[in-house]
Amino acid sequence: MWGSVFPPEEGEVICHYDLAPWNLVVGGRGTEDAEPRWCFIDWDGAAPGTRMGDLGYAAHGFAPLHAGGDPEVDGRRLWALADGYGCDLQQRAALPWAALRRVRGMFELLEEGARTGAQPWARLHAEGHADHWGPAADHIERHADLWARMLTVP
Repeated sequence: MWGSVFPPEEGEVICHYDLAPWNLVVGGRGTEDAEPRWCFIDWDGAAPGTRMGDLGYAAHGFAPLHAGGDPEVDGRRLWALADGYGCDLQQRAALPWAALRRVRGMFELLEEGARTGAQPWARLHAEGHADHWGPAADHIERHADLWARMLTVP
């Protein structure tokens, strides 16, 4: 049984569903010449999904796309993320909307948890997490068209 809390997507790959700085661990090098080891943890929400869905969620945490952010700076960071991932033109155009779907989805999950008492979402809502995710989704929605243009112009 898959643990994703988001609505099912086409099963393109197995997605983490919570790719974010808080789930990235950088380990020791082992030797002086070795590169540091990077590892994503907290795979309990892994499930089939789309590459763009996971990349959109990652954009929220790594760009980061938060309320009060500078849209021009956010756009440049999204450009770097899309370059690093190797996005084609279609994926670049889709990235802001993928981020919006996942961030709005997290806000709605927290709101539903508060209404129904479903854990851990009700507790996270009570701790104020929805106060971040709702405004972050609004910020992304306000600037998604700009970012899509920035991501697709050479």
